[in-house]
Amino acid sequence: MQLSCKSFRRVAPVVFGVCLTATAAMAQSVCGRVVDSSHAAIQGAQVTASGGAAKWTAVTDAAGEFRAPAAPGRTTLRISAAGFETRSWVLEGNGPPDAEVREFVLRVARVSETVTVTEPAGEQIATITSATKTPTALVDVPQSVTVVGRKQLGEQMMLSMADVVRYVPGVTAVQGENNRDQLVIRGQSTSADFFVDGVRDDVQYYRDVYNVERVEALKGPNAMVFGRGGGGGVINRVMKEADAAPVREFTLLGGAFGDRRFATDLDQPISERLAVRLNGMYEIADSFRRFVGLERYGTNPTARLKVTKNTTVTSGYEYFHDGRVADRGIPSFHGLPVDVPASLYFGDPDQSRVRARVHLGSLRVEHVARSFVVRNRFLIGDYDRGYQNFVPGAVTPDGTRAALSAYNNATKRRNLFNQTDVTRLASSGKAKHTLLGGVELGRQLTDNFRNTGFFGNTATSILAPVSNPAISTPVTFRQSSTDANNHVTTVVGAVYGQDQVEVTRWLQLLGGVRFDYFDLNFHDNRTGTELQRVDRLVSPRAGVVLKPMAALSVYGSYSVSYLPSSGDQFSSLTVITQQVKPERFTNYEVGAKWNLLRDLAVTTAVYRLDRTNTRASDPNDPTRILQTGSTRSNGFEAGVSGSVTRRWGIAGGYAYQDVFITGATTSAAVGAQVAQTPHHTFSLWNTYRIMPRLGAGLGIVQRSDMFAAADNTVRLPGYVRADAALYVTLTERIRMQANVENLFDRRYYLNADNNNNISPGPTRAVRVGLAARF
Repeated sequence: MQLSCKSFRRVAPVVFGVCLTATAAMAQSVCGRVVDSSHAAIQGAQVTASGGAAKWTAVTDAAGEFRAPAAPGRTTLRISAAGFETRSWVLEGNGPPDAEVREFVLRVARVSETVTVTEPAGEQIATITSATKTPTALVDVPQSVTVVGRKQLGEQMMLSMADVVRYVPGVTAVQGENNRDQLVIRGQSTSADFFVDGVRDDVQYYRDVYNVERVEALKGPNAMVFGRGGGGGVINRVMKEADAAPVREFTLLGGAFGDRRFATDLDQPISERLAVRLNGMYEIADSFRRFVGLERYGTNPTARLKVTKNTTVTSGYEYFHDGRVADRGIPSFHGLPVDVPASLYFGDPDQSRVRARVHLGSLRVEHVARSFVVRNRFLIGDYDRGYQNFVPGAVTPDGTRAALSAYNNATKRRNLFNQTDVTRLASSGKAKHTLLGGVELGRQLTDNFRNTGFFGNTATSILAPVSNPAISTPVTFRQSSTDANNHVTTVVGAVYGQDQVEVTRWLQLLGGVRFDYFDLNFHDNRTGTELQRVDRLVSPRAGVVLKPMAALSVYGSYSVSYLPSSGDQFSSLTVITQQVKPERFTNYEVGAKWNLLRDLAVTTAVYRLDRTNTRASDPNDPTRILQTGSTRSNGFEAGVSGSVTRRWGIAGGYAYQDVFITGATTSAAVGAQVAQTPHHTFSLWNTYRIMPRLGAGLGIVQRSDMFAAADNTVRLPGYVRADAALYVTLTERIRMQANVENLFDRRYYLNADNNNNISPGPTRAVRVGLAARF
């Protein structure tokens, strides 16, 4: 919501200028363009203009430009950006210079471990692009957003998405059959609402964070930006990319249950125009669960080429492999998890496998042309994933035996997505506009294949002793009459537009709408049946932000998202579900964001999220579907992140959720609580620098009771868990840390997939890491 400086310049184009302008219709202003030492634009730089009692902040856009009001007389500009040294300038005079040009160049911050002596203890991300597709200060985004940055990822030795969301209010990691990332966001379960730099990455697999700069959890429906799905919110990974700052970092990790991991991050500028970067990782580990282990590795080279002064091309490729033993957890008995050791394994571990092979190629072109910024993103993903598992079932009435069944499933998918965004800065009277228009095109090809396990080649289920449920009974896997064998083609075409308006210093408006054409073609390979479903989805978004002061905002927002009838993984379409309209998610939210201290942000949000058009069978005709099912989520979230003092950093928050059925379905009655949505969650991670080279961390995670499934017959008891860490800076280049998870070795149940697939919480585990940076 900033006006381009080019609209104010009265001289020929310059690399960087600051001009002060006064007219009858507009107050005196400071405007300019922030660049690095190679004169490349710095996007997302924080600019603070202060003079007298007045103070205002602005954020540079993709062209490095900003505009902020300034008081007559002396004006102080303070400019900061991640990876650069913070600098200040003082402008003297009671009026704007007629043609004075000042060059504001930020120098790359020095890379040295000794910086930790003076840097803030916490981490606060000031600006993001994903929420609005334009660089916007977090305090100005009318939506609840939690950002987990690189510093916090390292402090807690986070390795997975489940680790990342542990300290994110309103988001719960659930079992996902223990073969994929699956989250419940504001009561809405999803395995597909994952994005890479704003582009869809929706296949079911376990993601790693070795090549991640930060993870953004955007809560509430946001189809205007991300498209279909995202009913409760989305998770966006911002990936590490080649840039002008050289990095040479190596990390070794070792810990309990044979955990061994190596990672490297090498970033090297080749010239003023070209930089390359390589991230890599290899890990092998066992588990507190008997027979369970994993092996994963990945490599991710990227390159950044400044073709011209105004055009930049960034490319990348990732290969990632994840293989592990499939583990569906333990069953329940009398409404609670069965009382067995946390390590007890149900099934045949020798025939239980999960694998994923992922290829991701990306290309981004950015061009700045006067007041326009054009950005094109291309992502191609090739996914090959599958699993074979044994599934615990009901325990016999005497509690001695449990049913076991088995199946395998394979999915191959190729995604091609292209997004083109055009941003323009403009003005109408005193109002400043950031205009966005865009087009997204996508094509997804999916093959699904499933087999059922037959014990002794005849029975689909057997009983195993609860005391010793690891089996070795011969199993034959073949297709039953209902197993999937299909090919699905989906085509997406979308157009969208948005306007961010700064009406006055204290009032901002946001409005946008997106139209999606979603065409799904389903081919059943066994019967030859061809089915098609076309949906035309209109997703509006509106927000208002009131700013009593620069560091405080109060907002309200409205947004809508849709989920097509084929579900988020397109796993099936029948003559029954073909008639079903998309599910609709409608969110109303009010909240406040306050940069309480320079490096400490506090956020709150109150919301109501209604999900409608969920499916139920017609009691008078089972071949028909009625869309009477609905749920409602009422909630409150509070988050905190940053530095309380120079030594003390914190991150975490509290969430209250009341998510219940408002329209009955075949699996749940009106009033039932939605599965795996605890009423209360609380998490807080603290780090404290005891001495210049010694620091400590302490985290608390609390969760109240929740139900394993929507029938509300099995309860997972609440728990409190403590984590701790110790950090030692050995030299300027070498750092060591030790992390302890579940410090007091509490026994608890983490999550579930249904009433009889419950995951025990990990026992106490110690990890030691060594990081060297050159």
